[in-house]
Amino acid sequence: MARGKRPDIRLTITGKLGKMGCHRGHHIGEVFDYDTERGKICPMALHCAFPYIDILRYGGTLPGQPEGTAEFCCSDADVAMVFKAEVIKEEK
Repeated sequence: MARGKRPDIRLTITGKLGKMGCHRGHHIGEVFDYDTERGKICPMALHCAFPYIDILRYGGTLPGQPEGTAEFCCSDADVAMVFKAEVIKEEK
């Protein structure tokens, strides 16, 4: 990673909690680049994602999660979509 450059983050939908479908139409298996495809992601999910992305981008880790990853749910009480945020390592 170049000095001062924030690492890229990939968001993947890995599951869902609840019986309803996502109100935004998201489904398990969708993958998004946080910086270039953020407009395609439900605003409720982005609101939940931001603290985790910030932690990962600045080198932090989350208890019980592999380094460079964070799993979280959106805030929709009808169907909480499960997301995985991952730091994308640069190819050398």
